[in-house]
Amino acid sequence: QVQLVESGGGLVQPGGSLRLSCAASGRDFSTHAMGWYRRAPGNQRELVARITGGGRTNYADSVKGRFTISRINAKNTVTVYLQMNSLKAEDTAVYYCNNEGPYGISFWGKGTLVTVSS
Repeated sequence: QVQLVESGGGLVQPGGSLRLSCAASGRDFSTHAMGWYRRAPGNQRELVARITGGGRTNYADSVKGRFTISRINAKNTVTVYLQMNSLKAEDTAVYYCNNEGPYGISFWGKGTLVTVSS
């Protein structure tokens, strides 16, 4: 059974930093892309950052240069990090971890709330 559990969200002041973690288990993730998405109040869910099994990354334009995605693979698990620096109020959202499985089947975590406010 595939499970994704996010952690690390919280309240941070503008300009501050947070590191989100996603602990995924239940399959061999080593060749799968993993991603972080977010949904701000009143908005649709959007891709924040994505990392392939080979380590290639891509980012939303709004977070380039501020956020960094990384991953550590292990047997039937992977931990995916999102280092977020220079946070802005507009980064406030629920952040979700995503696993792009084969055959177009994706798995999602339940999300972790990030609030950027003074």
